[in-house]
Amino acid sequence: MTRFVVTGTDTGIGKTIFSAALAQATGAPYWKPIQSGLEEESDSEAVARLAGVRILPEAYRLVTPASPHRAAEIDGVKIDVETLTPPPGDLIVEGAGGALVPVTRTTLYADLFAQWQIPVIVCARTSLGTINHSLLTIEALRSRNIPIHGLAFLGDAVEDSEAIIAEISGVRRLGRLPIINPLDSATLAASFKANFQIADFL
Repeated sequence: MTRFVVTGTDTGIGKTIFSAALAQATGAPYWKPIQSGLEEESDSEAVARLAGVRILPEAYRLVTPASPHRAAEIDGVKIDVETLTPPPGDLIVEGAGGALVPVTRTTLYADLFAQWQIPVIVCARTSLGTINHSLLTIEALRSRNIPIHGLAFLGDAVEDSEAIIAEISGVRRLGRLPIINPLDSATLAASFKANFQIADFL
């Protein structure tokens, strides 16, 4: 079964692109529980365009581009965390921002991950600061007994940073998705195939 949660060490690092690549390679459906900010292309729309897989509708679509807890407050929406239960079967679930982003004033994404007990893939950028951000994310997940499947690096190769994060944390490196330009369905598929082993996700 292909069933993973994709989280990140920060926002805007490319985890939606990785999620699209993983969904495309495995054929697993994609689910973004909460979408904040609807003025531009949503993450679900981007994955649909790039991966061509089945997209499950978001539980909440919030207009304001902010952390889900704040976007919901501004939009006048009450998020019921009990509705945020992933459906069974093959699935790629993408969180928002980093693992400790608040869903409500009392629940973080990591708290949901702990309830779900779905293996998590940590997406980490390779630019300056990634060692600290990555190790903190891994510690936060482990403190909640969340299973970690591996690390997916995003960006230009920085071998020492990638290696030391894996060495210190003991979390395996799954691969690195480079910057893809132009980015479309074909180039994304080719890049994922060249940099990851599909057997690691099946």
